[in-house]
Amino acid sequence: MGIRILIVEDEIKIASLMESFLQTEGYDCLTAMDGKTALQLYTKQKPDIVILDWMLPQMSGLDTCRQLRQLGSPGIIMVTAKSEETDKIVGLEMGADDYLTKPFSLRELSARIRSLLRRMNKSDNDGAGSVLRRGELTIHEESLQVFKGTKELHLTPTEFKLLHLLAAKPGRVYTRMQLLQHAFEEEFVVDERTVDSHISKLRKKIESDGRSSDYIQTVYGFGYRFGAEHEN
Repeated sequence: MGIRILIVEDEIKIASLMESFLQTEGYDCLTAMDGKTALQLYTKQKPDIVILDWMLPQMSGLDTCRQLRQLGSPGIIMVTAKSEETDKIVGLEMGADDYLTKPFSLRELSARIRSLLRRMNKSDNDGAGSVLRRGELTIHEESLQVFKGTKELHLTPTEFKLLHLLAAKPGRVYTRMQLLQHAFEEEFVVDERTVDSHISKLRKKIESDGRSSDYIQTVYGFGYRFGAEHEN
């Protein structure tokens, strides 16, 4: 089965245009005009990527994004006319992996999808199939699964990329730009503070109280590192 994409867009012409284009690119497409239908389709069809409009009737794109994250770990590209930095951060906090501002070209949309798929499929092959054990965390690179003890943690593709990179070399400090280059495509994501948003979400999932920096430590003025004391 090929890559399945769910388009969530209430403007019929835009949704139809995206669907037709992505089908010519070889993707299997589904379309929903509202958040409730999108959640139902996701539950039944389990698409790999969700292209999610911010402004939707009845249920907002942000609420839909949050509920999608409770259901699984698809790659989510938020599409919106909102271009302010604070709006982008809110979208990322809700669980989006990328952010596309209207108007955009279909070629850019295709490039963003390919970029996200590479992140989900682990574009680098170093240590492919390896299992990292760091403290209570067990990180399976092949299956993209993370466990804390016996409990599975549901990470987004971007969160997994960041965690795996940091945990692979405990004690090594990575700058925000290095993390951007690894987890994103630098030409698309230019704000280094995007990393802070994803690290914050990641900490909520892996740290004991959801806020501390036991596993992922901030190195002020530089970036982040994984605590060397957790190297097994």
